[in-house]
Amino acid sequence: MTEIILSNSNNDILVNIKKVKKYFIKPPSFLGKILAKQKKIILKAVDGVDLQVKKGEVLGLVGESGSGKTTLGKMVVNLHKPTAGSIFYRSKNVHSLHKIELREFRNHAQIIFQNPYSSLNPRKSIREIVAVALRERGISNLLEQDNIIIDLLLKVGLSKRDIVKYPHQFSGGQRQRISIARSLAMNPEFIVADEPVSALDVSIQAQIITLLEKLKDEFSLTYLFIAHDLSVINYISDRVAVMYLGKIMEIAPTEELFKSPLHPYTQALLSAIPTLGKKGVSRKKRILLKGRVPTPIDLPPGCPFQTRCFAKVGKICEEERPPLIEVSKNHKIACHQVM
Repeated sequence: MTEIILSNSNNDILVNIKKVKKYFIKPPSFLGKILAKQKKIILKAVDGVDLQVKKGEVLGLVGESGSGKTTLGKMVVNLHKPTAGSIFYRSKNVHSLHKIELREFRNHAQIIFQNPYSSLNPRKSIREIVAVALRERGISNLLEQDNIIIDLLLKVGLSKRDIVKYPHQFSGGQRQRISIARSLAMNPEFIVADEPVSALDVSIQAQIITLLEKLKDEFSLTYLFIAHDLSVINYISDRVAVMYLGKIMEIAPTEELFKSPLHPYTQALLSAIPTLGKKGVSRKKRILLKGRVPTPIDLPPGCPFQTRCFAKVGKICEEERPPLIEVSKNHKIACHQVM
C-alpha cells in the first residue's frame, strides 16, 4: 500500500463518478404480454453512486456478490453505458467522447478481468494477444513489437520464450500475468482490477498482489481495485469504498475503516475476518445478519440495508434513503445513525 496525501484538490481527481445509475431491463415474456400480467423487470445494478478516484492511489471497492461493483468498474472504462449520471476522466465525460478521444481514453484506462481462463483468446499466441494493444498505440514495426512484448513479459514474471506460446500452455496465475502484460501494453495510467485474484489459488494470489503493487510504483499507476476478499483490500488499498445493492455505504482511508467502521454493514463484514492473537486464530465478536436479503430487482424502500440492519433508528430507515455524508476528514457514511 502506497502512502499518499488525500487532499481535496480537483487536480488530484483522476476519475469522478457522479450520481451514476445502471439499470438492466428484462422485457416480459411473449406469454406474459398476452396475459397482460407480467411487467418488465428492472434490475438496479448501480443505483446513484458518487465516488472519486485520486491520482496515484489504490481505491478498493468491496462488497458481496450482486453489490454492483463489477458493473460500476465496467462503466468507468466505458464497457457499459450508465442509465443516468456521468463519469469523468480528467474532467472529460467518458461516455460523451468522440472517436479519436475514445481511442485516446482506451490508451489511458484499462481493465484486468477476473477470469484469466476466459479473458485470453485461446487461438492466438501471446505475441498476437499483446500485439493488438501495441498496434492500437500505432506501433506497427514487428521487431519493435517483439522487444516491447518480451520486456513486458519479463516485468510480469514470465520468460521471453513465452512469447510464442498459447494460453492453454499456462496456469491460471501465469494467464493473469499475461492479462496484466496486455493491459500494460497500452501504457495506461489507470487500471480497473476486477477481482484479479479471486479465481486463483491462495498461494498464487499473494504473488499477483505483490506484482500489481510493484507495477503500480514502476509505471505510476492508479487502481480501482475490486474485490470481495477484505484481507486483500486491506493489504493493497489506500482507501476503501463499501458497496451494497448498488449503493455506497461507507468510504474511508483503509486503516481508519478497518479500525473504526461506522456503518452497520461494514461492521458486519469486518467481523468475519479472522485475526491472529496469542491463542492463535481468533475472531472479533461475529455479527450475524438476520432478516430478508433483498435483490437488485426487489429493493426495499429507504435504506437498502434496513431489512438486515441490527442498528435501525426508527421508521426513517424504512422510508428515507440516507445520503452519503462526511462525518470526519475523508470518511463518509450513508446511515441515519449519524445524521
